[in-house]
Amino acid sequence: MADEDHDAGRADWAVLVAASSGALLCFLNLSALNVALPAVARSLHASPAQASWILLSYMLVSTVCILSFGRLADLWGRRRLFLAGLWLFVAACAACALAPTAELMLASRIAQAVGAAGVMANASALVGDAFGRRRMGLALGVLAMVAALAQVVGPLAGGFVVSWWGWRVLFMLNVPIGLGVLAWSWKVLPRNAAAGAERFDLAGAALSLVGIGCVTYALSMAGTRGWTSTPVWAFMLAGLCAIALFSGVQMRVASPLVDPSLFSDPARRTAYACILLLSMTQAAPLLLIALYLQACAGLQPSQAGLRIAPVAFGMLMAAPLAGAMTRRFRPESICVAGMLLAGCALALLAALLQPAIGAVQLSLCLWVLGLGIGSFVTPNNTSILQSVAPRRRGIANGVRSTLQNTGIMIGTALTLSVAMAQLPSGSQRMILGGGAGLSNQDVAAFTQGASHALVVLAVLCLAGAALIAASLHRNASAGPAVGAGA
Repeated sequence: MADEDHDAGRADWAVLVAASSGALLCFLNLSALNVALPAVARSLHASPAQASWILLSYMLVSTVCILSFGRLADLWGRRRLFLAGLWLFVAACAACALAPTAELMLASRIAQAVGAAGVMANASALVGDAFGRRRMGLALGVLAMVAALAQVVGPLAGGFVVSWWGWRVLFMLNVPIGLGVLAWSWKVLPRNAAAGAERFDLAGAALSLVGIGCVTYALSMAGTRGWTSTPVWAFMLAGLCAIALFSGVQMRVASPLVDPSLFSDPARRTAYACILLLSMTQAAPLLLIALYLQACAGLQPSQAGLRIAPVAFGMLMAAPLAGAMTRRFRPESICVAGMLLAGCALALLAALLQPAIGAVQLSLCLWVLGLGIGSFVTPNNTSILQSVAPRRRGIANGVRSTLQNTGIMIGTALTLSVAMAQLPSGSQRMILGGGAGLSNQDVAAFTQGASHALVVLAVLCLAGAALIAASLHRNASAGPAVGAGA
């Protein structure tokens, strides 16, 4: 097979540079706005709801679109969709920089999210195609390292740019850089033939958009409104019904959006389940610790941001190393180690958490958490993309990315609801607003709730490790697995 016999060459690394640069732009845009949002809201006179949606719409819309775009990449060609997504992203950045009102800013952010989905649905698949099954681990490790780098650089660069030149410059800088990435990608990305015999599943795409959109919207509200809120349950029920209909459609159509055979391999099913579990513990602890340090320890947002930076540094160290190790060890074995590391770090953090927690103790726990996350993500992605035929890598990665984003939103909603369950609504608003001034009783209740939430996240990691270990044991007992050709 040409994919397996592909020789190393400069063309492979050129593709990796293009995919990594596009991914870096998208991730930086998301992380930098966390710092710039107050300045954007003040400048555009945005209401609290509008300001929240300027931030949340990016994750919501990109999550909804990635699945369909992954399938479109397989049918239309990864190069085409990557370039089209990058074009839209750059144009939307310019629109954000020039937006005169909050409404136009929100519309521009939605356009950004659609473009980013086109880029992210293709980045891993493009790298997998370029490097082949035997060498994709290291390349995907570099791609994961880029995502971790964006988490470190984004808030720092965003704060500097906004302080010196204003928030509009933050978006405008993406334009020349994006055009450079676009020119490079146009030059180096290989052309691949479209799957002309297959058709795009419009009914499946519509149902997936409704289902994923309603579920993610419900999850985005659950953290602040509570799981028992009527709108949360209404959107969740509508989303689950649409997903159930979607599953039925996929079993009947000739060219489904998500090929059911993607889930025929037990090892791949386990990899998908575990990316959902791990993603629930990926962003939620950072948000929780940042809120806790501001509300209970009196830290400023910039100080809290620096305190949680060790997570990203741990990911930066572990992701490429774990990718390289997939050439010598089974990806699943590395994933088990990563989830165990993350689970132990969360459990230790739960035991140590208090307003006066030492900076060294906190940094060590978060650094180990980052090591665990970085050690898991690359091998898990590698195991998924290695086990499918090249013509299915787009949708296989689309399913993975959708589960990852959904897991982040589930974890965030679950963590906030557990952490603040014993607090009155006024104290909850104070915490979410980044303000200090909680009573001693509320500080004690928030500390206990945050510790319980971290324990829940630790249990999820340990459950994922046990799930992968059981899968490895079954595969060892059954003999070597045959790669699925989904």
